[in-house]
Amino acid sequence: MDRETISPAANSTAPHIHAQSERDDGDSYSDAEAGVGGIISEILEEMGQQQCVPPTSATKFSTGSPVEKATDETEPDKETLPTSSDPPTDCLHNPTWRFQKKHIFILSEAGKPVFSLHGNEESLASIFGVIQALVSFVQDGQDEIKSIQAKGVQIVFLLKPSLILVAVSRTGFSAAQLEMQLSDVYHQIISTLTFRHLRNVFSKHKGFDLRRLLAGSERLIRHLVLSDSSTGQTNKNVFTFLTNSIRVLPMQAQARLSIVNAIKENCHNHKNLVFAVLIINNQLITMVRMKKYSINPADLRLVFNLVESSESFKNYDENWTPLCLPRFDENGFLHAHVSYLTESCQACLLLFSVDKDDFFDLSEVKKRITEKLERTQCFSAINEAAIKTKKFKLPTFGSDIPELKHFLYKPKAIAQLLCSDFPRPYNTIEGFRHLEATYCNLIECVHSVHRPLKLIYKAKSNEILLAWVTSAYELYAVFEPFAEKSTIIKHVDKLIKGIDKEFDTFFINSHPTF
Repeated sequence: MDRETISPAANSTAPHIHAQSERDDGDSYSDAEAGVGGIISEILEEMGQQQCVPPTSATKFSTGSPVEKATDETEPDKETLPTSSDPPTDCLHNPTWRFQKKHIFILSEAGKPVFSLHGNEESLASIFGVIQALVSFVQDGQDEIKSIQAKGVQIVFLLKPSLILVAVSRTGFSAAQLEMQLSDVYHQIISTLTFRHLRNVFSKHKGFDLRRLLAGSERLIRHLVLSDSSTGQTNKNVFTFLTNSIRVLPMQAQARLSIVNAIKENCHNHKNLVFAVLIINNQLITMVRMKKYSINPADLRLVFNLVESSESFKNYDENWTPLCLPRFDENGFLHAHVSYLTESCQACLLLFSVDKDDFFDLSEVKKRITEKLERTQCFSAINEAAIKTKKFKLPTFGSDIPELKHFLYKPKAIAQLLCSDFPRPYNTIEGFRHLEATYCNLIECVHSVHRPLKLIYKAKSNEILLAWVTSAYELYAVFEPFAEKSTIIKHVDKLIKGIDKEFDTFFINSHPTF
């Protein structure tokens, strides 16, 4: 029998709606419950979940959201559907579409389709209509709908100025985590348009078709949300999202300092340059910044997403693109000079300027940085670190802990993540889904707004789970099931000390300035 120090609340099979209410506690919801119940039945039926809500069942409003216990998902992967640019098809009766593990829908407040993760928006008009009607119905009752939970399905709503974003998920993500992902999607849209432009467009024409402005950038949204196990692939990006962090390329501190010096030396006289960011394989090598300015980790993930999802950047020596960093300035663009260093070193350098006419000046800056990096043998240092990272399983001190199967470590002050690789069984999609669901559940428990936990120790028949949150760091780990609790405590202490000893290799403690 499993031994659990903390047990999350068990799932309820009855539909559950979480709404923010402005009514008095004594108000009756009887009329609203019947109406909303019918709409929920309709939307769940459209999503291929006909059995979740009986047509006569009443739904309940709640101001709290229970912590859901993550479940393992081992269903066979379904074929990915045509993207939204494909001709309309009858998605609602297509079993491949109906049983996707996750859907994302974006529409305007007027109900105009903007984006669907799977299928074509035109063929999903009834879905968008139901979503808009449901949101409006609840708003008419002076409430804001937040989420619906029914028989393993999470439907989460995020209402933003002019836009409605909805996630429908059968993954291990909690409602709060899906809301975080919808927030990232919203900021991805803002990074393409800016908030000011979005607001102005809908203030002039509420029925405006936003797809006209987002044409070509749908791939950014799709790539952003398909970093989890719903794609049938293993991907560390999901853990940076869950912990609101970024990953850093592990390398010797002296080598990283040489790279920083090469960038600073060639950027400090450029008055319009705000940030210089060097990345490889979705990991930060270094970032040098103008004094008093910094980039939020969530904005950095948007930068990583832009580079990772834009193969066209590799086809040109230099690229020039506007990019809004929403947490930096949601109303304006920075202008990014984007280029890969050389054919022999596939690190990507992004130089952000406030001047839209800075391309040629930054082209010269990039050229001088590249020359300096080559003279100081930094290319070989970057390549060597990147190769080691691909083979990275556990740090030296971690490999001395045979009972340790996997871990995530995040220093809170710098929001960077150390994630070990995926050994058996986590290198299979079934194993990865289990690991993803495990961490989703642990992270949800320690960050719960209702009852946050500082320490979780859960001994199961096939593994031991640990979550430990202090003022300095967050640690999530999976151990072999035969280890004793006293042994686990010693191993955790050894792991933390080992990370601290090599801290400057795994993390960037502070970002230098020009």
